[in-house]
Amino acid sequence: MIQEIYLIDDHQELQEKLKNIFKEEKDYKITKVNKSEINIALKNIPSLIIINEDSSESDAMEICKRIKSDEDNSITPIIVITSNKEHEHKLKMLELGVSHYIRPPIDEQYLYFTIINVLKLLYINRRVSPLTGLPGNVQIQAEIKKRFLNKEKFSMLYFDLDNFKAYNDVYGFMKGDEIIKFTAKVILKNVHTEEYEDSFVGHIGGDDFIAIVSKKDTENICQSIIADFDINVQRYYNEEDITKGYIEVANRRGIIEQFPLTSISIGVVEVENGKFQNVLEIAEAGASVKHLAKTIQGSTYVIDKRKK
Repeated sequence: MIQEIYLIDDHQELQEKLKNIFKEEKDYKITKVNKSEINIALKNIPSLIIINEDSSESDAMEICKRIKSDEDNSITPIIVITSNKEHEHKLKMLELGVSHYIRPPIDEQYLYFTIINVLKLLYINRRVSPLTGLPGNVQIQAEIKKRFLNKEKFSMLYFDLDNFKAYNDVYGFMKGDEIIKFTAKVILKNVHTEEYEDSFVGHIGGDDFIAIVSKKDTENICQSIIADFDINVQRYYNEEDITKGYIEVANRRGIIEQFPLTSISIGVVEVENGKFQNVLEIAEAGASVKHLAKTIQGSTYVIDKRKK
């Protein structure tokens, strides 16, 4: 996933320096805005904001307050570059939540590793689970909101496993965790391709996942995920259950019930400007088509066909 770094700076020098530092890093995008354009940075919910206090008469403290008071950017890390040597000024910056306070002259290696380490720490803190290492609900919501506010065309893919509880009842939670990790790998493998390089995959929790791709032709992705999943999920069953094609579980009344092997249901919502009023409507549409997919036996996908 591309890491967007916004630089609040009225001059070009630092931007050129940062671009040179990250010239070999294709996963980092440096965008410069001046103080009057700060709403652009906030709307895009960047991975990191760097403020060059020396470049203008802008009050870095006021900018920091504005960033931290923005609901979507309250946890966005901030690095301030300033020649101000006053100890009190530094303390106030740190009190406002600034991650690092750097004084010129800038050591390029020091700046590089500071940025890399800040972003690594943020990534770790946003993880939903050590099981998958995928972004959790905070980052999922931020990613959806960013694309929606920018009026991008994108598709939301909502994933859910069928008969997963029955699997856990028979094989145990540790084996269930293995299927969760397997599912994450299948989704990543088929979504993070060169064709969909700006895609996003998140783990909502349990056996629920989400993916965002910019192109609307999602049928190939869904078909590839289903084919990959159905072939390889059998590795998590014993030969007897594979031969039968189902597992047996006793319900609360002691009656044995049969459940098909775990499959994957995908609900797809295609988003374009004017089709939805807000991100809540997107989530509701996703829940609806995913529920419809789950009513069909076996792995399947359903695409929301509503008009604007």
